[in-house]
Amino acid sequence: MPHKGYVWDPNGPPPTIEAHSIAKLEVLRAYLLAYFQTLVVPQQDHLRLTLVDGFSGGGIYKHADTGTEVLGSPLVMLEAAREAEAKINIGRQKSFKIDARYYFIDEDKSAVDLLAHVLQQRGHSTRIGNDIQIVHSPFASAAAKLRAIAKENNPTSGRAIFFLDQYGYTDVPFSEIQEIFNQLPKAEVILTFAVDALLTFVTDSPSSARTLQAIGIPEVLRGRTVEDIKNNEKDFRLFVQSQLYPDLVSACGAKFYTVFFIRTSGYGDYWLVHLSQHPRARDVMTNVHWSKNNHFIHYGGAGIDMFSAIGYSPENDSTVTGQDGLFLFDNPASQRSIDTLATQLPRLIRVPPDLQTLGDVYSRNCNSTPADSHKFKEAIAKLIELGELEVTGKNGQKRRSAAAITQHDRISLPAQGRLFLT
Repeated sequence: MPHKGYVWDPNGPPPTIEAHSIAKLEVLRAYLLAYFQTLVVPQQDHLRLTLVDGFSGGGIYKHADTGTEVLGSPLVMLEAAREAEAKINIGRQKSFKIDARYYFIDEDKSAVDLLAHVLQQRGHSTRIGNDIQIVHSPFASAAAKLRAIAKENNPTSGRAIFFLDQYGYTDVPFSEIQEIFNQLPKAEVILTFAVDALLTFVTDSPSSARTLQAIGIPEVLRGRTVEDIKNNEKDFRLFVQSQLYPDLVSACGAKFYTVFFIRTSGYGDYWLVHLSQHPRARDVMTNVHWSKNNHFIHYGGAGIDMFSAIGYSPENDSTVTGQDGLFLFDNPASQRSIDTLATQLPRLIRVPPDLQTLGDVYSRNCNSTPADSHKFKEAIAKLIELGELEVTGKNGQKRRSAAAITQHDRISLPAQGRLFLT
C-alpha cells in the first residue's frame, strides 16, 4: 500500500492534522493521565517507566479545520506526565516524581530534526540526550534495542508504554509486539491498525498472502476470497471485527485488549488497539473510550461476546436499538451494555458454583465486551435489587449499590434464584 505520511519542513508551516488523528492524541493524553494516577499508592515517592513513541513525527501540527496549533504525541507524553505528577502531588506530604525515560523514534530525518527543534523551543533542550532520546530509525529496526533499554530502566517489571501510531498496517510486525510482552511483563502497547486499508490493498494474489504472513496474520481471511468479503458492506464490517481481531491479539501475545474503530467521517477506517497483561489496564482504557465517545465506534454487540453476532442479531438491529446497527459509546449504548450484562451475568456466575469476586468475573469476560468495570457493577446492582445475585464484602457486609461494590467482593447466586434461573 502507499506509505502516506506528513511532510516535515523546519522552515515552513507544520503539516495539517485531521480530526480523527487528533482523537488519537486526545486518547493518548487521557490514558496516560489515568494510567499514572491509577498506579500510584499513597506512600510511593516515584514511578519509573519507559515511554516509547515509535512514529513520533515532528512534534507539532496545524488543525485542518481551525488552523490552530496541535501538539504531537511526544509533547503529549511529556505534558501528560507533568500534569499527572502535579495532580498526584496535591495534598501529599511526601513528594512524588514520575521518573520516565522517553524514546521518540521516526524513520523520517526531517521529522526527527524538527522534533529536536520543537523540543528545544519548548524548554526541553537540557533533557535531550538525557531522559529524552530522539532516534532516527524505522521502529522495527530499533525495537530490539528499545526492549533492552526498557528492561534496563526497570529490571523487575519492564514497565513501559509503546505508542505505535503506524500509517497503515505493515510497519509493526506483530512478532515485535509479542517480544515486547515476552520480555517486559508490565508493558502496554497502543497500536493503530488501518483495517479498511488492509481490505482495500490485500487481494487474492500470492504477494498479498506474503504480506499477511509478514504481518503475522496469514489465516485472517478464513478461506474466503477478498472479493467475497468486499461484496457485502455490512458483512464486511462484522467479519473484520469478529475474525481479524482474534488473529491480531493472538499474534501479539497480549492477555487483555480493547479493539475499537476510531470514527472517520462517521465510520471507522482503523482500529485503536490497546494491549496489556492486566485487566486493570484494560479497564482504564475502556473508561477512556467511554469518556471520548465522540471518537469511537463499534459494530458488534453491547454485552459479553460482542464480536459473535455475525448475521442478524436484535442487538445490532437498528429497528430495535435505534442506532443504525452502530454502538457509539454514548448514553443509550451505556444503558444497553448494562441491560445486556444484567441478562448474561447470572448464567456466567452459575458455573463454577463456588464464590467468585467481581475481579474474577470482570477479568474473565472483559476482553469480549465494550463495558468497563463500572457497567459490570451497575448490572450487578440491578441484579441485587431483583434478588438474582448476592454480593458480600470480606467481613460479610451485603452490598446494595454499584458504588459500594469492590473488585474483591464475593458474587454468588441466592439460594433460591428467580427470574433468570427458570
